[in-house]
Amino acid sequence: MNKAQLFEQIRKKNSYLCVGLDTDISKIPAHLKNSSDPVFEFNKQIIDATHEYCIAYKPNIAFYEALGSRGWECLAKTLEYIPKDCFTIADAKRGDIGNTSSLYAKAFFEQMNFDSITVAPYMGEDSVKPFLEFKNKWVILLAHTSNSGSSDFQLIESKSGKKLYEEVILKSQQWGTPEQLMYVVGATRADKIADIRKLAPEHFFLVPGIGAQGGDLAETSKHGLNKQCGLIVNSTRAIIYASADKDFAKAAGLEAKKVSEEMSSLLDKYL
Repeated sequence: MNKAQLFEQIRKKNSYLCVGLDTDISKIPAHLKNSSDPVFEFNKQIIDATHEYCIAYKPNIAFYEALGSRGWECLAKTLEYIPKDCFTIADAKRGDIGNTSSLYAKAFFEQMNFDSITVAPYMGEDSVKPFLEFKNKWVILLAHTSNSGSSDFQLIESKSGKKLYEEVILKSQQWGTPEQLMYVVGATRADKIADIRKLAPEHFFLVPGIGAQGGDLAETSKHGLNKQCGLIVNSTRAIIYASADKDFAKAAGLEAKKVSEEMSSLLDKYL
């Protein structure tokens, strides 16, 4: 999916919501656990309930890897089930050099046909560029994340006086264009998003941290939206675990609808 197609979906649905499929088998409703593939059955019902309100899905690969070969099979089935008009994000956070990165890219872009993958940039250009060689595929580079330990390294100042995450954003723009490169910017850092938008005015940001993590959608949108939206805002726990009972899918759909309606208002206000 290219940038124009992504923006088209945002306009069509009046939403920039991404639903995270971080499906923890220990948290899914008990009545699903006797099915042949409980995680896929959970994902399937979540997708059915939310797809009209979101423009993207983001499986966190660790939740599938942890299940071994059956986890990979479940991931493949989930990916196949996601509607084709939805942007897909492999939240894999890969980051190695040379042939290893090339093979990671082939795995997620050719074998599984994800639209995008999250990548850790801290081994430098040669760990990122192999992912940028695929047409209409996206690299989503970790920049300023929302976890509590992000300040350990991301806020270290370089000799030029810039924070490390700022150096990552500026340097990486020499490797890829706004048509193929996004950045992860945590919603719990909403006060920083305006400054980060100045560093990357045309790029999309993947913004985790809305919902259960306490990120503010209105503030994030106020400072982060650009002329082509420029935001994919992820919510996971607040949506997929809105209920632990048999009504879990309905509850997820209602929560996704609520977030989507707020996004629609914000798009009308700022675009």
